Amino acid sequence: MTTLICGSLAFDNIMVFADRFKNHILPEQIHILNVSFLVPDMRREYGGCAGNIAYNLKLLGGEPLIMATVGDDAGPYFERLDRFGISRAHIRQVPGTFTAQAFITTDLDDNQITAFHPGAMSFSHLNRIEEAAGVRLGIVAPDGREGMVQHARDFAAAGVPFIFDPGQGLPLFNGDELLAFMDLADYACCNDYEARLLADRTGRSLAELASAVRALIVTRGGEGSDIYANGVVHRIPCVTADAIIDPTGCGDAYRAGLIHGIVNGLDWPASGRLASVMGAIKIAHRGGQNHAPSRDEIAARYQQAFGSSLW
Repeated sequence: MTTLICGSLAFDNIMVFADRFKNHILPEQIHILNVSFLVPDMRREYGGCAGNIAYNLKLLGGEPLIMATVGDDAGPYFERLDRFGISRAHIRQVPGTFTAQAFITTDLDDNQITAFHPGAMSFSHLNRIEEAAGVRLGIVAPDGREGMVQHARDFAAAGVPFIFDPGQGLPLFNGDELLAFMDLADYACCNDYEARLLADRTGRSLAELASAVRALIVTRGGEGSDIYANGVVHRIPCVTADAIIDPTGCGDAYRAGLIHGIVNGLDWPASGRLASVMGAIKIAHRGGQNHAPSRDEIAARYQQAFGSSLW
């Protein structure tokens, strides 16, 4: 079953400053800040919510179809998608733009200074859901503001069930706009901070928000996740990771497990447990797309964690 993943493709440029920012930033001079950090360690990762979700769904044997916008510099990302057999039929290249990218500098205390350039992501509204045929499930992940609104409306108009996943895009919308998303969506997924912000902006409790969709999924990091569905809250435990290396992309890996569960008719506890497994596998690797377990290895990890077979 094909899943249409609407969201960003991005490059993450990650640099390490081998000192502490506090040693070079004078609080009393913050109004005339002018600092430079030598960063001898740097790496570029493939990321973006749509790219990360699609990558993890492909690991599970799914059929991800990405709908995104990229810039003139997207060649290496295209080559990567081709290598993994992920279609780019609905990825629009916008001339004269850069692909969205983050520039992240981390110090020895794990403090971060981040700059994000949206680039071609700002043109995501140019893509239309009706251009993708045979789609049975969709997800509206963080993207350009207009694109997120348009794609939610398009999914609903086409009668395609979809997951509303606002992520870091949630602050772009006011309470009425967020309620409109919830009215259109079949499922909603966010982390615990985003859930509190969603409740605050809409003036609705989590139980009230959950009643608007088939399921509301709230991830809680090391405390697992909660799935609100049919008046029941399913508590999903966190799976112990082999190592805690990098949380970047863990939420996207979780969402891929969730999508796999929905399209394959798993119940909510099983879907949540698979999602939890995917997050645990990812967090033991740097970057959002550098883990590469086989489908059998994922199933074995599920068996080890929960004592039951996945497939």
